Amino acid sequence: MSPRFDAIGLVVSDMAASVAFYRRLGFAFAEGAEREPHAEAALPGGLRLLLDTEETVRSFHPDWRAPSGGGRHSLALRCAGPAEVDAVYEEMVGAGYTGGLKPWDAVWGQRYAVVRDPDGQGVDLFAPLT
Repeated sequence: MSPRFDAIGLVVSDMAASVAFYRRLGFAFAEGAEREPHAEAALPGGLRLLLDTEETVRSFHPDWRAPSGGGRHSLALRCAGPAEVDAVYEEMVGAGYTGGLKPWDAVWGQRYAVVRDPDGQGVDLFAPLT
């Protein structure tokens, strides 16, 4: 047996809002994905980002419930440099998305920030400081 890592799946409450958010960050969803109950974007290395609506998940897992409280995961996006961390953060917040953590020089040697997707999940933006 040799399972391999293939995809990251997120359950979303509003497909159109989520597709718009992730497209703004560079994820290539197919045209019309915002109207579908399931959407996929290819990632480097053959991985995929999968989005499924809450209704879709409940169609095969009727007892599924959205988690409450803070999330325990985030997507981490490497930027070309510290200035890009700041620029992407400002672009996303300027577009009306919630900033989770303003850009700062982290003690572990990265420029680091967090924006929140429409469901409140963290998306980390980072770049090495040197």
